[in-house]
Amino acid sequence: MKKKVAVIMGSDSDFPVVSGAIKTLKSLDIPVEAHVMSAHRTPEKAAEFSSKAKENGIGVIIAAAGKAAHLAGVLAAHTTLPVIGIPIKSSTLDGLDALLATVQMPQGIPVATVAIDGAGNAALLAAQMLALSDDELAGKLADMKADMKKGVEKKDKALQEKVREL
Repeated sequence: MKKKVAVIMGSDSDFPVVSGAIKTLKSLDIPVEAHVMSAHRTPEKAAEFSSKAKENGIGVIIAAAGKAAHLAGVLAAHTTLPVIGIPIKSSTLDGLDALLATVQMPQGIPVATVAIDGAGNAALLAAQMLALSDDELAGKLADMKADMKKGVEKKDKALQEKVREL
């Protein structure tokens, strides 16, 4: 059975950011489940979900939250699964508050943190974690990187044409 990635957001207003991660995961044939939970308003639900995630087939948890952004840490406190935090730009501090809250975890509660609104990289990091024990997925990721390389080479070739025309 394939491991799933859980995408947990602190608010449904985070969905526009995390929807890209969900699409990326699905494009790699990784099963995904998504939920709204709050570290502050539903802490018991977050703790219960996280503590049972492994037995429910989850392999990696992605947690997206803005402002105080304690969600990833709360989830990480209740599991040994990898947790990836996405700080969401949602306040007057342009997401810096969420970034600092997500990245500054205490010893023993690690949270891998991507850029503010970095859902795409969160999805790819989750996929790379799962690919450690899934050769088919590892091949898909290698193909994706090869396509990125070809895309850059194509852009460089087009730029060289523009430069010659100057």
